Amino acid sequence: MQREQFALATKSSTSLLSPLERRLAARFVPRIPLWLGTHHLTMLTLVWCAGLVAFGYLAAADLRWLWGSSAMIALQWATDFFDGKVGKHRGTGLVRWGFYMDHLLDFAFLCAVLGGYALVLPATAHLSLLLVLAVFGGFMVNSFLAFAATGRFHISHGKLGPTEFRLALVVINSLLVFYGTRRMTKVLPYVAACGFVALCVLAYRTQRELWHRDMEQRRRTEPARAVPLAQREAA
Repeated sequence: MQREQFALATKSSTSLLSPLERRLAARFVPRIPLWLGTHHLTMLTLVWCAGLVAFGYLAAADLRWLWGSSAMIALQWATDFFDGKVGKHRGTGLVRWGFYMDHLLDFAFLCAVLGGYALVLPATAHLSLLLVLAVFGGFMVNSFLAFAATGRFHISHGKLGPTEFRLALVVINSLLVFYGTRRMTKVLPYVAACGFVALCVLAYRTQRELWHRDMEQRRRTEPARAVPLAQREAA
């Protein structure tokens, strides 16, 4: 399991590709040029977001421009993957800033991806895209609320994490280039529905874990409260 310390919290990933990512980090982080700082890598997501929207606009006329969108996704993975690790390796101290900006820009990236698809797909698919945005935004909200309650920040669920999500986007772009938009328009409502079901399952499991934690905490504190009461009754 991949773990990185943030303040008093633990950030963890158990995704399929996390072992490979750990090896990549160990090999390449020390080789990143010194002039490329952790804050540069973080803020580059804005450039990739602009590229996604631009390539989406161009792909409305020629779907082959989606190869450019896939390049933006790959570049965003690289900068997002290495930014925190570079900061930790160099001891830049941008822990809280990095955590905040990194995840804020992750949401901007999600909006740019779906915004690019909105420019490519017909208007009948726009509601489905909005639902997909709501569902994936819900996953992010769940992660942050669980982080506040438990001190653990999960960036993967099951064996799927941000890297697998980006790979899926590249595959989707490739399918759009080769087969057009018709199939994706039909599939999107099912993607939103399946994502909603998965979000409900995750929310149920999270609240159940928090409930058990609260009850365990209550059981530990009740004997301590009972002692002073017994002493007062004896007096």
